[in-house]
Amino acid sequence: MKAVIITASLLMLTYSHAIERGRDYMRDKICQEFNHLGKDKFRSLAIIMNSRKYTNSTFEEVKSIAVEIVALAEKCCIEGADPECYTTESLALSAKSCDPNNPFPKHPGTAACCREEGLERKLCLAALKHPPKEFHTYVEPSNEELCGAFRKDPQEFADRFLYEFSIDHSHTPLPLLIASTTTYLSIVGTCCTHAQPTVCFLKEKLERKSLMMLTDLSNKACSRYSVFGKEKTKLSYFITYTQKSPNASVEDILSLAEDASEVLAKCCDSLEEDCVQKEVSNHTAKTCNKLSTQDKRINDCCLDNSGSLQKYVCIYSLPWDKNTDSSNVASPTPECLCNVDCRQREIYNYIHRFAQTFTYAPEALLVALYDDSLTVANSCCGTEDPAACFAGKKPPTKLFELLSKGNEMCGAYTTHNFLDFKKRLREHYHKALPSASEDTISVLVEQRSTFASTCCHLNAPPSYCGLKVQSEVAYTCTSDDCLAQD
Repeated sequence: MKAVIITASLLMLTYSHAIERGRDYMRDKICQEFNHLGKDKFRSLAIIMNSRKYTNSTFEEVKSIAVEIVALAEKCCIEGADPECYTTESLALSAKSCDPNNPFPKHPGTAACCREEGLERKLCLAALKHPPKEFHTYVEPSNEELCGAFRKDPQEFADRFLYEFSIDHSHTPLPLLIASTTTYLSIVGTCCTHAQPTVCFLKEKLERKSLMMLTDLSNKACSRYSVFGKEKTKLSYFITYTQKSPNASVEDILSLAEDASEVLAKCCDSLEEDCVQKEVSNHTAKTCNKLSTQDKRINDCCLDNSGSLQKYVCIYSLPWDKNTDSSNVASPTPECLCNVDCRQREIYNYIHRFAQTFTYAPEALLVALYDDSLTVANSCCGTEDPAACFAGKKPPTKLFELLSKGNEMCGAYTTHNFLDFKKRLREHYHKALPSASEDTISVLVEQRSTFASTCCHLNAPPSYCGLKVQSEVAYTCTSDDCLAQD
């Protein structure tokens, strides 16, 4: 496993190091690891790396680029190969990538890279990647289907699995992804030749359960980190912990949010095999230490004796808690907003009070409120009279309305079963839009219920819900006395 991870680090870092150390360094390191690992493991790693990089690509596209990478290594890494082989072949591969008819993964940034030449072109192409997938597409086949595909063509089965699993887990830290895929393929190889495959799969998958949970959770967390960056990730965790445990102090919540963002900054791109496991364990201990005395639900999770990961999953899975009375939230003071030492704390206190009040509101709305506060501060603090500037700014009343409606809609979704929620939506639209056809009502109900089922929970997909939440919540309401707005 360590050898595979070392090679992965080289594939990830070689291009950036090439500028500093030259092309011979790049060639020598790639060839060293190709010869150490062997063709098959090197090829599997190339599929994993390019599947993570190009999450919108097809299997055939990823396989094509992996085949080319392996062919280059085979040709240029043999004893006695021409010293210029690697340079020549890698430049040829870059040129092929710039051919409009190439079989490789497509990316909108390719054209700009192809206007560069030589090493700059290679570096530019190497930096291209697709955004993370927020919705998984891989569905594990039945045991019979798995074994049928495995027996028909073991190599094709392994390649396709590596592709499908890796595009769905493109932000799982590489050591975890490699461990998870390696373990899974080993299970298939063992159980499909076992006298009792069903019993074998049940036993082996049960043993793999913790690894799979960590693989999924780290992928979601690191995907969020890649979308938000470190500061917005801290804000995201701050909102999440506040809505889970609204009675906890802002100091404890902020401390945990900072720690969570530090864990992701440390582990998401780390090649340490146990980084995620170790840091999740430490973070869970801190969470239990700070919140278990303030929140019975979290305390119950912390009493679980089955291990740190199970405690973390229990806390992670907790839904929103009931709101606390934080009515009449005061706006941040101009004096503090224009003071570098207390600006962030002032805004976080402001968001904390709203999150306590609107514990069911989609996170994206509270993030929007944070952005609005920061924008106002940045625009006023450089003026001659900041106090007058702040006084002239209108409060974000539309955002406050959306928070209220979002809180109401997601509260209804959380407290009612899905069929009852859809029934209430339908009744509301019949009253709010009496002239609408049944087909129109059905479309509206499906749109709103799909949005609610995706975004009305903690840890919702950040990009999708960030784009959808304001437009959706703006005219969605589930109470009988609320009128829909277009």
